[in-house]
Amino acid sequence: MKKLRIRAIRARPVMAPMKRPLAASISTLTVAPLVLIDLQTDGGVVGRSYLFGMAKHHLPPIVKLLEAMAEIVKGDPVAPLDLERKLRGKYALLGVHNIVLIAMAGIDMAAWDALAIALGQPLARVLGAEPRAIPAYNSKGLGIMKTKALAAEARELLEEGFRAVKLRLGRASAEEDLEALRAVKKEIGPKVRLMVDFNQALSVAEAEKRGRMIDEEGGVDWIEEPIRADDFAGAARLARTLATPIQLGENFMGPEQMAQALAAGACDFAMPDAQRIGGVTGWLRAAALAQGVGMEMSSHLFPEISVHLLAATPTCHWLEYVDWADAVLEAPLPVKDGVAIAPDRPGTGLSWNEKAVKRFAL
Repeated sequence: MKKLRIRAIRARPVMAPMKRPLAASISTLTVAPLVLIDLQTDGGVVGRSYLFGMAKHHLPPIVKLLEAMAEIVKGDPVAPLDLERKLRGKYALLGVHNIVLIAMAGIDMAAWDALAIALGQPLARVLGAEPRAIPAYNSKGLGIMKTKALAAEARELLEEGFRAVKLRLGRASAEEDLEALRAVKKEIGPKVRLMVDFNQALSVAEAEKRGRMIDEEGGVDWIEEPIRADDFAGAARLARTLATPIQLGENFMGPEQMAQALAAGACDFAMPDAQRIGGVTGWLRAAALAQGVGMEMSSHLFPEISVHLLAATPTCHWLEYVDWADAVLEAPLPVKDGVAIAPDRPGTGLSWNEKAVKRFAL
């Protein structure tokens, strides 16, 4: 294979419409703020990735950072580990966290995509694994809403080809959360897997109270982010005292922070986010950490790339499925009979619907 070098990196902000708005305890999403990345090489290969900006006003600074990083790596070989090392060195004094790490992850994912395309293989295979069926749960609904609406939405989510769903909790009172949990459980029945997510809504004491209620109710696979994401001591207390497993990870800033959480005993399961953990490179390091302690590892968002990453994860657990990028994709990731399978085509399989990109451009 001819050595590829980076010719340019293009970053485009878009506001992709969501088919199903999602209300969590801390915010409500009605559109998906994304940055689409095209890593262009001198060999004509284009690697693609996207970032999730959380809010519209976050997109311009992410784009500016990507443009600055593009100048740093312009002309460099498409060697993701070397690119990551170079960018870490350049941003060491500012700190490789938050928006800096997110921008770096976008470049990392695009570089791995370009490398896999140049090799003519799906990313999973380049990482040493075969694309395979990954259990997926539908995470794009069951937000903070009225109880009657929850039951109807639970049915709709399962009808999309899933056998597992996630419910957002964190209402004003524990009693309201318990009512919502019971309504969804009654609707989906005992054979459907159910996860719950508080989105950091609670104090440690309140999380322990509501966690015990969930324990008594039973039938929940995990309690996700009940308290502030970086309170590992508080999370460790919950992991020790509650029977239902504690899930953390979407806010791990790099594998280094995941290592800190594991050392603290802060969680029973881990679910890194591709853009916060450091892209493909960061994910591989996180997967090694999870394997080292025998911990099941799931994904957070980015199902199109996560389905490749989980195929190469020794302790693979669950793929979190959302369709938030579908509006700008040529070929969204399909889910059938409760599983997702990485497409058997070169790279991650990402390609943009350019008409839609133009329509939803910021």
